[in-house]
Amino acid sequence: MRADARRNYERLLAEAEVAFRERGTEASLEEIARRAGVSIGTLYGHFPTRQALLEAMLHESIDRLVATAEELLTHPSPGEALTRWARATAAHMSAYRGLATSLLSSLKDENSPLYRACQQMTAAGQRLLDRARAAGLVRAEAGADDMFALINAAAWVREQVSDEQGNRLLAFMLDGLRPVPAKTRRPADPGP
Repeated sequence: MRADARRNYERLLAEAEVAFRERGTEASLEEIARRAGVSIGTLYGHFPTRQALLEAMLHESIDRLVATAEELLTHPSPGEALTRWARATAAHMSAYRGLATSLLSSLKDENSPLYRACQQMTAAGQRLLDRARAAGLVRAEAGADDMFALINAAAWVREQVSDEQGNRLLAFMLDGLRPVPAKTRRPADPGP
């Protein structure tokens, strides 16, 4: 990339970060281009879609989440490792209003620029989930897709409530992944 193109790229990312934090992922792309001092055509030249812009912005943070999951695989407590990673993932997914929705839809859309990154996050979470399940800390029927749907819901809720309440609701969600002891199951609950 030429030096001037690299500068434009970096300015666009910096302005997108500001705009998305202020107004969410649906912030005006025209305003982002204007604030970066470039034309909308230059923005689209670098980022053909809003999702491509989001992917470029999130690339490093998603890589950090995957690396965190890898580090947590050696944590002495599989349950605590899963909890820490779920909290980090929910915080990441709620960085910008509307991001949780974008990530959930990208998880299913192979044509989305965010698809690969979402698949990496899912695989990292699956390894932590499998380790917690092997330790008897997670229901047998709970899969990574279930966990991500719940984390996504918690991230969406964090956009609507205080951080304290968002963290409390995430803790409730994580408690729901735990196996239910046989003697406390309701008759209609066949259990795992």
